[in-house]
Amino acid sequence: MKLLAVRRLFRIQRVVIRYRLDDLLFALPLPWFLLAVRYVLPWRWFPRKTLDLSRGARLRLALQDLGPIFIKFGQILSTRRDLLPEDIADELMLLQDRVPPFDSQLAVTLIEEQLGKKISEVFSRFDIAPLASASVAQVHAAQLKSGEEVVVKVIRPGLKPIIGQDLAWLFILARAAERFSADARLLHPVDVVLDYEKTIYDELDLLREAANASQLKRNFEGSPLLYVPQVYWDWCRPKVLVMERIYGVQVTDLATLADQRTDMKMLAERGVEIFFTQVFRDSFFHADMHPGNIFVSTVNPWSPQYIAIDCGIVGSLTPEDQDYLARNLFAFFKRDYRRVAQLHIDSGWVPAETKLNEFEAAIRTVCEPIFEKPLKDISFGQVLMRLFQTARRFNMEVQPQLVLLQKTLLNIEGLGRQLYPDLDLWNTAQPFLERWMRDRVSPKTLLGNLQSQVEQLPHLANMTRDLLERMSQPHAKDPAPPWHKRKDDWFLRLLGAAHLVGGTILAAGGPLNELGHWPAGIMVAVGVYLIVRR
Repeated sequence: MKLLAVRRLFRIQRVVIRYRLDDLLFALPLPWFLLAVRYVLPWRWFPRKTLDLSRGARLRLALQDLGPIFIKFGQILSTRRDLLPEDIADELMLLQDRVPPFDSQLAVTLIEEQLGKKISEVFSRFDIAPLASASVAQVHAAQLKSGEEVVVKVIRPGLKPIIGQDLAWLFILARAAERFSADARLLHPVDVVLDYEKTIYDELDLLREAANASQLKRNFEGSPLLYVPQVYWDWCRPKVLVMERIYGVQVTDLATLADQRTDMKMLAERGVEIFFTQVFRDSFFHADMHPGNIFVSTVNPWSPQYIAIDCGIVGSLTPEDQDYLARNLFAFFKRDYRRVAQLHIDSGWVPAETKLNEFEAAIRTVCEPIFEKPLKDISFGQVLMRLFQTARRFNMEVQPQLVLLQKTLLNIEGLGRQLYPDLDLWNTAQPFLERWMRDRVSPKTLLGNLQSQVEQLPHLANMTRDLLERMSQPHAKDPAPPWHKRKDDWFLRLLGAAHLVGGTILAAGGPLNELGHWPAGIMVAVGVYLIVRR
């Protein structure tokens, strides 16, 4: 792998030289000592062939040549028109679904190998010319023998070695950053690369994507907000996915959306609602929401419905992360910066010794300017940069498990800017969060949580019995618990066991803790009773 990684580094260098990407770097307002580096680069000493390409086209072609990891980086950048010049953003948009396809005959061969049958045995029609092509796979239109119109997605060949080489260099850079930079250590770059490694390899398994699509479809079954195409499981394999063909308008095709009189305000608001529904109601969100994966139905333009494809990357949050994010956002909407600061300290994201007043003032300075403004006047890119400066000051750590969520938020913002720049993000999201937090403490939810806890009583009773049996016959080298100092006091021994089991339950947390500690006490009492009765 080290040899392959070195070869990959030279490959990256050749692409940089070929497309003169160093010109883009040196055009930035860099310090003089960095600008001086250009005079010692050997390839700049010799005359070069004229490249009749714009800077955006050179960047796009370079990312295409470098493979899927770089293409995905370009896809993310393409949604941030507020951070990029218009000519570069226009070129990078082509990376969303217009990556050059690989040979169609090779695609047919791969599909037949995966299905174990000839194309003609499965499909009554199969279009050789690809319908779309992206960084990881390409798509062909087809028709099943049973008559359904479908698309056939097939993974590009030879991706794993390239991805492995790129990841090797990312790990090298991440470890070097953690070793030499205290600021970088706060960002946990190695953990971030580890998460990205898992994500990119998961995306190469189309059975996982099919399962994700099926789950997302169930979550929004019958919803006017989002439609997810049907998966045809009989013809899905690790490198081939067959699913329903959808017909809609790409979300960035603003001219067509305007021609059909789409309600753009409702479309933008429903996009926000879909995001918060996936994150908080379902804890299962589409995490690759660049415009190439999002379409709008043409059926009811006055009540527009989104269509989502390419569910290869999804994210989920633990109940603790959900609760933390909701309380933070709710506090932000209320401009309760003291509460935001306290939540950060309580969660351990900033050191416990952080001065609450100072941290509150820093958060207020960053966030106060963005309220009561339409989305077109808010740059989350600039807000994130200022928050990072605040993070450096207070040693706040980035949580790797939230990287996908942060990436999705950036994509959502980029789409919102294009659809309806006057969208008031705060007023759109606040009612949803208020409703979600009310539902969390509703009698129905609490009873459901209580039922799930009661169902665990037999298991907890067995755990308690096993614990008591181990205490009655301790290992010779194990230190005696404090309650064993009085050997004749069996009540204290039971009390100690109850204390251990109860502490374990309470440490596990869960929604029932909102009711107090009495459910754990009941479980412990029932467990002890069953043991004594036995």
